[in-house]
Amino acid sequence: MDRDKDSFRTVSRLEIVGTGRRRRFTDEAKLRVVEEGFSGDGRQVSATALKHDVSRSQLYRWRQLLREGRLGGVRIEGFVPAVITPEAPRVENSEASRGRMEVVSTNGRRVIVDRDVDVDVLLRLMRGLETLR
Repeated sequence: MDRDKDSFRTVSRLEIVGTGRRRRFTDEAKLRVVEEGFSGDGRQVSATALKHDVSRSQLYRWRQLLREGRLGGVRIEGFVPAVITPEAPRVENSEASRGRMEVVSTNGRRVIVDRDVDVDVLLRLMRGLETLR
């Protein structure tokens, strides 16, 4: 029985690491971090969050605040990254000849629209697609 008691040790000193204070970021700092997170592919969010010592969920929250216009008074309307590809050969009866275009969101979702698309509807649709994983 004494042997079991010896296996438990008492802690004589307990050290707490960290200040317990919440870090505060200025709107300008948040905007810089969010802007950096928008560059590159989906892995960029994790790398940016790690680099600035914030969680990915915090970075996504700042993005949401930016879209809503509640971060630094800046509002992003219809931000969709553009990808430039070589021009495809023209083929009669193709989608391009009928005035259609393909829009690709950052998470890879694709939407094909006619030239007469309502831009406001397209922007709302793309924002919704951006939230999907």
